Amino acid sequence: MPHAKQRYQVDTAWRHGGRVQQRHITADQAAVTSLHLTPKYIIVALDTGNAKIHVFNTDGDRQSTLVGHAMGVWATAPCGDVLVSGGSDHDVRVWDLPTGESKYAMRGHTSTVRCLKMSEDGYAISGSRDRTLRVWDINSGLCKNVLVGHQATVRCLEVHGDLVVSGSFDTVAKIWSISDGQCLRTLAGHSSQIYSIAFDGRRIATGSLDTSVRIWDPNNGNCLGVLQGHTSLVGQLQMRGDTLVTGSSDGSVWVWSLHDMAPLYQLAAHTHGVVSLQFDDIRVVSGGGDGLVKVWDLKTGQLVRELGKPADIISKVAFEDEKAVVIASRNGQTVMEVRSFSPPLDDVSHQVARSETPASVRDSTSTNDDDGNSDMKKTAAPERAPA
Repeated sequence: MPHAKQRYQVDTAWRHGGRVQQRHITADQAAVTSLHLTPKYIIVALDTGNAKIHVFNTDGDRQSTLVGHAMGVWATAPCGDVLVSGGSDHDVRVWDLPTGESKYAMRGHTSTVRCLKMSEDGYAISGSRDRTLRVWDINSGLCKNVLVGHQATVRCLEVHGDLVVSGSFDTVAKIWSISDGQCLRTLAGHSSQIYSIAFDGRRIATGSLDTSVRIWDPNNGNCLGVLQGHTSLVGQLQMRGDTLVTGSSDGSVWVWSLHDMAPLYQLAAHTHGVVSLQFDDIRVVSGGGDGLVKVWDLKTGQLVRELGKPADIISKVAFEDEKAVVIASRNGQTVMEVRSFSPPLDDVSHQVARSETPASVRDSTSTNDDDGNSDMKKTAAPERAPA
């Protein structure tokens, strides 16, 4: 069964294999503000004297550099072949990724654009330090609605259907209608700034400087639960089904059951803050201020591996089934590492041929990771992170 064999090879490569390509981003330790891995592109945005957006294909080959923002880029949102970006120059720009051209520079915000998301019907929603959100038609470059109500910086937002949920430094989250611009509900309960948010249509999760995570019902605005355990800012959140994973400046990663509103386990993941976090049905990948990227088994909480060698700084991490992208600082330079966990094309073809070959004449094969280690070796059982 070639498909089953390929799935096994991918899982094995995630555990102790894979191939890595390194690409130079800048000659200094640039502040990387966002990273996206899409089916067609890898998109890296920069702040601090650079103000450029670097676009690569998914193999890590440079496609274009988007130049137009006068100051640092703080937020990006891709949608197919279109990218929307916002930054310290207060502008929201729409880019055509195949050509690298700027289609629109949309103006209206009076301070830094701090967060951006795309809606299903083609609107871009931006949140700013000017305390407002704006809804933009990316096909015309016009502002459709201005959402006014927050009393401080809009730090994060998430979109589902016609609803956008925003989190602010004023300690509250708000639910808005994208189509008519009205605030439907205000979610009050945090005692300090909100830094992170997740929304799947059924539930809203907010992470705060007050160290707690709150779960809300978007239909009535009720708080369904308060998740406590972190000891510092909760800046990373992701929700899938009944599972929530959170990362904090305290260096820990927590995995929660939203059905029980209780922790499944805690990972003492990093010696410095968690700066990047993502999970799927199989694994959790965390990047830390300690320069490490770690892969964890979602179901057991066991450490699977450290991904690559320690870096001076880890800025961002993103992954999909057979690929991971790490933005890191090494030797004073900002680099992008694209790690592939897919079987080589010739190996996949060989599998198909071998599927009709008698087992008695088949030979064993192995692939090497970037450190030259065979994926046929046995590894010690990973230790569960201390609670």
